[in-house]
This record gives sequence, C-alpha cells and structure tokens, in this order.
Amino acid sequence: MNTMTAERHQDWEGCYNARDLGGLKRRGGGETRWGTTFRSDNPERLTEAAWARVHGLGIRTVIDLRGAYEVKPDGRAEDITSLNIVMDDETDREFWDHWNGTMLSGTPLYYQAFLDRFPERIGEICTAVARAEPGGVLFHCAAGRDRTGLIALILLALVDVEPEEIAADHGLSADRLRPAWAELNLDDQTATIERLIAAENTTARESILSAVAGLDPVKYLRNAGLTSEDIDSLRARLI
Repeated sequence: MNTMTAERHQDWEGCYNARDLGGLKRRGGGETRWGTTFRSDNPERLTEAAWARVHGLGIRTVIDLRGAYEVKPDGRAEDITSLNIVMDDETDREFWDHWNGTMLSGTPLYYQAFLDRFPERIGEICTAVARAEPGGVLFHCAAGRDRTGLIALILLALVDVEPEEIAADHGLSADRLRPAWAELNLDDQTATIERLIAAENTTARESILSAVAGLDPVKYLRNAGLTSEDIDSLRARLI
C-alpha cells in the first residue's frame, strides 16, 4: 500500500472497505478534493467510536444503495441525513436473470449494461450527492465494491480522473475485503471474480477502463435527469 492509498483508507472499526475519494490524479493536472466524498462497505457494524470518527470527518449525509430489506439500524448520529436509494431494480427479471445466470453481476463486466439499462437509478443517486446538505457524503452498499464502485466510477469520470486511477481505486476493494471474507468464513470472492472475468478473456482493470472509455459522463448524467446545476455541484464537491 503506497502512502497516498494509506491516507485515503479510513480505519473505521467495523468497516473494511472505506476510503476517501480525494487525492486521485486528474487528466490535465490536479487531483480530487479530500474530505468531501467517501465510499465504503456496510457501516452498520461500526462501533460507537467509529461513528464518532465518521462524524468528526464532517460526514453529514449517508446514502445506502442497498435494498430496503438489507438495511438495519445502526449507531449513527442524529444529525446525519440517511438516504436509502435502492440502486438495483430487482423487478427487471430479464436483466438480472441474464447477469445472475452468467454469474457476472458481481463483476465490472456488468457495469456498461447496468449504465445502459438503469440511467434513472444512477441519476437519482448522483442527484442526491449533488444536492446533499453541507458536509461530507458517504455512499455505500454491502461490500462497497460493485454498486458503490459503479457510482464512484461515474463521479470520478465526471471530474476527469485518470482512467487508470479509477481502475486502481476499484481494485483496492480486493485487498480490503479479504479480512471480511475470512471473518465470515467465506472463500475470497476476489479469486472467484478473477476466474469469471478471465473466462471472458479480460480483466477487472480492463473492464473498468472499457466502461470509462465508453462513457460521456456529462451527457449521461443529463440524460439521467441531472440539471446543469447538479452537475456543477458534483464537480464543486469533488474538485
């Protein structure tokens, strides 16, 4: 882990895969702002001390991307705005039967298909980030990898983060989640995902780079329902 990666990682007891989206290199120079936008795995296991650290970082909005049935109470402060914006439209059986059938729904290979199929879901989440009250925003799903990773990709692409940086950010989840799989007595999902992607003659990194290359983030977000003011707000938050 290099120094920048270590600084971005958030050591919150009860979370494994939390990090600041600051410090990422942008095309043309500069980097993303620190302390404004965070991603993580499920924070419900955070200790009281860990929630105090989250609060101390200035985080005042938490956006949960999971289904309502996945959500449980936790110890967050009352002045943190909590939003549950469900990312996966599980009523679209055609989409999920296909991707679950291929076992690729938990990999970056389904990102492009998801972007094409569910722009309104992406739009609702990004609008919530854009219109959040003053303070930091944390968005998360269960593992902080797939759903969270796709939202991070959109936000980082919007502010011209280097594609290799976006792919590297996604790749950090593999190492961060290994202790979680061990604690749950589960096989390391990273190895399984790598095998599935390799069978498609590509890699996770190449899949992320392909998704970024095919994305016009401003056009996409406008078509997804964001206003020009929303897009400006996202940029101001991240840079």
